[in-house]
Amino acid sequence: MTQSTPGTASTGPLAGLLVADFSRILAGPYATMLLADLGAEVVKVEGPRGDDTRTWQPPVREGVSTYYLGVNRNKRSVALDLTDPDDLALARELARRADVLIENFRPGGLARFGLDHDTVAVDNPGVVYASITGFGGQPGGAELPGYDLIVQAISGLMSLTGDPGGDPYRAGVAVFDVMAGLHATIGVLSALNRRHETGRGQRVEVNLLASAMSGLVNQTSAVVAGGVVPFRMGNSHPSLFPYEPLPCADGELVITAGNDGQFRKLCEVLGVPELVDDPRFVHNEDRTVNRNALRPLLVERLRTRSKSDWFHAIIGAGVPCGPINTVDQGVAFAEEIGLEPVVVVGEGDAAVPSVRNPIRFSDTPPDYRLPPPALDEHGDEIRRWLRGER
Repeated sequence: MTQSTPGTASTGPLAGLLVADFSRILAGPYATMLLADLGAEVVKVEGPRGDDTRTWQPPVREGVSTYYLGVNRNKRSVALDLTDPDDLALARELARRADVLIENFRPGGLARFGLDHDTVAVDNPGVVYASITGFGGQPGGAELPGYDLIVQAISGLMSLTGDPGGDPYRAGVAVFDVMAGLHATIGVLSALNRRHETGRGQRVEVNLLASAMSGLVNQTSAVVAGGVVPFRMGNSHPSLFPYEPLPCADGELVITAGNDGQFRKLCEVLGVPELVDDPRFVHNEDRTVNRNALRPLLVERLRTRSKSDWFHAIIGAGVPCGPINTVDQGVAFAEEIGLEPVVVVGEGDAAVPSVRNPIRFSDTPPDYRLPPPALDEHGDEIRRWLRGER
């Protein structure tokens, strides 16, 4: 059943899998890019006007939205108008051949085109069909628009983000779109593994709010297991101290002493070993309860040296800490420690710098075969392939 379209062969762990990508914006395209990086052949099906993120700018690179570029490498684009009978026939043929189909239309949105799971599975019983929505398909949620910012608000994340007495803030990135994309990828791979045993595919459903409930981890656990409603604490942590930015002579340094041993090492390097045996600070729970007493004692020592000096001294003592970087400084730091975060995809004028896939394999590493496609860039070859033409 495995098929592939013409093009550059991959040696990745998912080589040979065909993914029909009927998704757009972020959660779905992020998931399909991860699968493509790992070797899957991804056909990105776009409407005549293209993926919305093509117009989400600035910033741009040579006139193309960097938002779009960030989640669409290693794909081939075909523009199909699903209201056109000929284009719809090609879309259905792609769905019939696909190992995986990923879509993020509103619940039921593809049913009128005969591209819903139940219809596709009649001719393609092995298909792993992944649907990503905002709030699931049940009444009350199905009609709600699935934008990350809305989910940040509804889930409670914004109530946790910002200064204690200030306004709620969104996170600086679409965290739940990314989480939902990761959860969809995990679901797809799990269903593919099951298919090896049964020969049958199945439907995988992910929604942003469920991903948010899972992704809020200790905060949602506080509610459901402890009956405690979390609140905004700025950069402080509800269950750990020190675990936040603390001021040095020339700026702040994030210090995270996550256990008693790390706190002991921190006190030693700061030159305040007496704090270790202070009954107010002996254990993490004590330090958390008495953070207002402990913080000024730590800050008094930290203000005597620069954040760079303290960073090297504290890290050298085995206590996690780090500077508050801008994003470009974060990329540079990743370079400094050998993570090689940037890859160049494509050649010549078509080459596009991109962020490396974070997964490393000893035998079948991700590869970077294609830069993000222009709208319908591969339309002619894909149409010929779907029609059985050479």
